[in-house]
Amino acid sequence: MSAEGSQSLAAPRGRPSHLLVPARTKTALALLYDEGLENAYDVRLKLTKEVLTIQKQDVVCIGGAPPGANHRTVTLRRQPVGGLGLSIKGGAEHGVPVVISKIFKDQAADQTEMLFIGDAVLQVNGINVENATHEEVVHLLRNAGDDVTITVEYLREAPSFLKLPLGSPGPSSDHSSRASSPLFDSGLHLNGHCSHTAPSSPSSPIANEPKYEKRWLDTLSVPLSMARISRYKAGTEKLRSSALEVLALDGASTGVLQFSTAQDCADWLRSISTNISDLTLQHMKMANKCCSPCDQVVHMGWVNERLQGADNSQNFRPKFLALRGSSFYIFGAPPVSTLDWGRAERAYNLCEVLFKVHKFWLSDNYWLQANLYLGLQDFDCEDPRSYCFSVLANHGKSHIFSVELGSELAVWEKAFQRATFMEVQRTGSKTYLCSWQGETLCFTVDFALGFTCFHSKTKNVLWRFKFSQLKGSSDDGKTRVKLLFQNLDTKQIETKVTAM
Repeated sequence: MSAEGSQSLAAPRGRPSHLLVPARTKTALALLYDEGLENAYDVRLKLTKEVLTIQKQDVVCIGGAPPGANHRTVTLRRQPVGGLGLSIKGGAEHGVPVVISKIFKDQAADQTEMLFIGDAVLQVNGINVENATHEEVVHLLRNAGDDVTITVEYLREAPSFLKLPLGSPGPSSDHSSRASSPLFDSGLHLNGHCSHTAPSSPSSPIANEPKYEKRWLDTLSVPLSMARISRYKAGTEKLRSSALEVLALDGASTGVLQFSTAQDCADWLRSISTNISDLTLQHMKMANKCCSPCDQVVHMGWVNERLQGADNSQNFRPKFLALRGSSFYIFGAPPVSTLDWGRAERAYNLCEVLFKVHKFWLSDNYWLQANLYLGLQDFDCEDPRSYCFSVLANHGKSHIFSVELGSELAVWEKAFQRATFMEVQRTGSKTYLCSWQGETLCFTVDFALGFTCFHSKTKNVLWRFKFSQLKGSSDDGKTRVKLLFQNLDTKQIETKVTAM
């Protein structure tokens, strides 16, 4: 993410609402995906201007003396109509615990006020079922008698499929296997083996027992100052589907956050990116207070650099770029102190680099193109690394960088133009040795006078043109430069070729 400036742009009348500036604060549900275990857990995201917080659900004691452990032991009285009033999913045969997946309103389990969807069943009438199969737990619960005592513990990182609504289909279409599948509920709200012929008294909490409530609790807070966002698997070009990861300056990571739709992911990407940019801008303003006018930070932010492997394979590494004073810096980590500016991996003079935006396909929709440039909208391209630019330095050294958003690409282009212009204006004039028609000459580029070519010894001027007369230029990427000037008297185009 990067920052050069921040604007509050409102969508013009009649334009889609998604073109408004992203919200700085927001809350939403998502999945936290564990790429190693290939499991996803329900989480809630809270975005503020400075922090992204990950919350997980847990059951907390809100009244009474809390027990010594996280376990809760609850006695259910089976009802002639409604049974235990709950359903379960999971089982050891599937490598997941048995979890309460449904609690029926006003029935036995609900009346205890101590059981919650997401509770893992640990014991049934004193029998440990942590390693029991789904069918074994179902059998125990159905045949446990009128009063069933279960010990549970809320599973904060229960795989999300265990909490799907009742009857939600799993990946298999074989409905005959529902009884043994963790993706289908076994409904224990039906009557089990109950000996009562008359309705029994309902389950209810005992007055001096602890009271519990399910709440979203903060588990991780990721500071956004100098943080970066990635939608790609580390070091690769593989784009995660509707997912992103936020990595803090101190190395803390949110993990892979999976969203329900690509649009939700794009909205969160823009919102988080906006907040990171705002914080980076604040950091730049503070740093510039201690710098002279000719050493101001114009722009800085995270990018990914494309690296070519020995086997012609490509991978990407995060880099932090900065445009400051007369130089373009490449860092492995953001400079947070004065000493850090001397630890750049690379530093180039802005007058000696060439910035180039890589072409990518845009439709003929000019409204889309304008909003992309203004940062109001981002364009989805088939190429996952569509937002790229390169910096060609002296001696043919080239760096290729990519950013996450089209708006970031536009900001980097404007920042390079501004920083280069400011450096040329400060420099005023620069002279290079060159050869022309076999002679060693001097070639001067002057901010006020334009282009001048003269003899290095005699100082005799061979030709001179203003900037306004330059109609075109090209180079061979090495040493030769071709300049096309329009003669003010004849209006003819004159070609000047020099070797630098």
